[in-house]
Amino acid sequence: MRIYKLLYVLLIVFLSGCSQKKADKIIVVKNTLNIERTFETVELTKAFLGVDDLSTIGIRDIETNKLQITQMVDIDDDGVFDQLLFQPKIAPKSEKKYAVIQITEKEKPKAMDYCYSRFIPERTDDYAWENNRVAFRVFGPVAQKMAEDGIKGGTLSSGVDAWLKKVEYPIINKWYKENDENIGSYHIDHGEGLDNFHVGISRGVGGIAVKKDSTYYYSKNFIKWKTITTGPLRTRFYLEYANWDAGGNQITESKIVSLDYGSNLSKFETKIEGTKTISVGLTLHEKDGEVSGNNENAWVSYWQPHKGSELGTAILTPKKYFINHETYHTDNVDESNAYINLKVIDNEVTYYAGFTWKESEQFATKQEWEAYLKLFSKKINMPIEVTLN
Repeated sequence: MRIYKLLYVLLIVFLSGCSQKKADKIIVVKNTLNIERTFETVELTKAFLGVDDLSTIGIRDIETNKLQITQMVDIDDDGVFDQLLFQPKIAPKSEKKYAVIQITEKEKPKAMDYCYSRFIPERTDDYAWENNRVAFRVFGPVAQKMAEDGIKGGTLSSGVDAWLKKVEYPIINKWYKENDENIGSYHIDHGEGLDNFHVGISRGVGGIAVKKDSTYYYSKNFIKWKTITTGPLRTRFYLEYANWDAGGNQITESKIVSLDYGSNLSKFETKIEGTKTISVGLTLHEKDGEVSGNNENAWVSYWQPHKGSELGTAILTPKKYFINHETYHTDNVDESNAYINLKVIDNEVTYYAGFTWKESEQFATKQEWEAYLKLFSKKINMPIEVTLN
């Protein structure tokens, strides 16, 4: 009798295990390229996963049995999470399986919010963002009005400023706080990096222009902002600009900017009306560096000496938007830029812009930086394939 009871218990356990395995959904992530895929963010939706609530979902690596770092995103600000993000690591020409499991908040693996952004009212009205490798900022309407009224501390620019960090942990809040206590503090390297990148009215690292005949026209500072998400894997936010004139054409412009963990390049998803093309620029500063471009992989880069070190900046785009690249030299202060010219398709255009600083020890040479751009281009033009079993 005891033997029968034992067999019965074992049968229940076995069937329970089978039931659990049946209940697990399996994500198959496929890499079709002959390179390892890392630091690429997979976006999973409720509809794709067939679930009603993403907050109870975890992703487990079937091979290692390890839970993955994930991040939930409310895209439309309705209080309900729309996306679940994670970053797989896949060997060349291979696929990997992940289980979609039910999980509690306590069971989720924790990670620092490396990908961070916010509006900075204490420093006029900057909007700043960063990840574990790079940091940026842009300038708002108060800074614009101050500049137009001749008030010290104002900035009139829609160019993108680069903050040269050399630590992985977040620095935005720390640097702004220290600058409040000692004005100019973030212009000095205290061991974490500094802001010594001049923007002015240039395009900085990824500001746009509209070219008509031989003249480049720019917007002014952003007028609206909205933070969409911050977390361990991605920060994402919205910027809007006042309508602006480009040689008689009225331009309407807004964009969503995102920066993922492990990337040197921010993604700019721009909505624009009033033009069929845009030019995205990199400031040439003292014009003592080297512009290089790659038509096959749709990028332009500028490698330059920079205050006792070296700095590489770049703009890269999916191939469907790419037209060409060019270098514009002028004697006008801050208006010399390397440009990548892009097609606007259905009033939208997407590009990536970012930089590397030699002091960060990420890329030591121009050649290493350009190799990174080549791989980045391959990845965005051949995305990771994701299926659900």
